[in-house]
Amino acid sequence: MKVILLQDVKKQGKKDDIINVSDGYANNFLIKNGLAVPVTEGSKKILNAELEARKKEEDALIKKYQEMAEILKNKEFNFQVKTGKEDRVFGNISSKQISETLKKSGFSVDKKCIKIESPIDSLGTHKVKVELHKKVVFDLKVTLKK
Repeated sequence: MKVILLQDVKKQGKKDDIINVSDGYANNFLIKNGLAVPVTEGSKKILNAELEARKKEEDALIKKYQEMAEILKNKEFNFQVKTGKEDRVFGNISSKQISETLKKSGFSVDKKCIKIESPIDSLGTHKVKVELHKKVVFDLKVTLKK
């Protein structure tokens, strides 16, 4: 029996996959527990419409992120830090601090999207990778000043 999965099912498939399983497994477990629905013309149409709507939503989100990335690529964000002997910085700048500075500037970027390869612990300009989406990755300029 062919069914459309409504949720991820271990060792069977991911959500929205069409899989072929035995009739007993489909009726007694998958359909009974709301994990799947039988494949019919109507359910196929609903699945295709839902996938199309998700794709449009994802495309709109990517476009929004690309516009934000274009604006942020050209900006430089400054941080005032305390220094000791020979201009050594106390501590370093974290992704949380960068995220908060971006929010103050009007850009909502989660700290988990900010990837810092090496610690930002010296004066000058550093590049930080920001991954808003798998398809939208760019470098952000962060400058440390006394």
